[in-house]
Amino acid sequence: MKVRSMLPTLWGESAAERLPFRALQQEVDKLFNDFTMDFPLAGRWNKNGSLAMQVDVAETDKSLEVTAELPGVNEKEIDVSLAGDMLTIKAEKKSDREEKTKDYHLVERSYGTFERSMRLPFKADPAKIEAKFDKGVLKLVVQKPADAQTKAQKIEVKAAA
Repeated sequence: MKVRSMLPTLWGESAAERLPFRALQQEVDKLFNDFTMDFPLAGRWNKNGSLAMQVDVAETDKSLEVTAELPGVNEKEIDVSLAGDMLTIKAEKKSDREEKTKDYHLVERSYGTFERSMRLPFKADPAKIEAKFDKGVLKLVVQKPADAQTKAQKIEVKAAA
């Protein structure tokens, strides 16, 4: 094969002929996507290598409620911090102990640091954040400041004249 035949041209060839490795790339991507579908934790890693926790965020008139799953974590290992409008939840799930006498055939349980940061739509007062942890679920209630509690006003839309 000539090297020239691998270079894209602007006319006379189809898109597939201009991009000879496109089909190969798509097949490799499909292979990896199919392979990771069977793993429950696939895609649940943050860019810094920590485990991404599963979070629900709900809003009421007076507060923002954040519910995070932290299975196998003790409440003493949870760190919740607020810097400006950035809320960060960190926790570490430690391994009990490693047993050298066992030959593991399947390892699905994960150990390491869970971390999740989210920007709040308002500046919260850290003293007005309530945190409760029960059965592996952390629930934070972040009180909205008075200026953020005002309800949206309906604005009438008129036809242009």
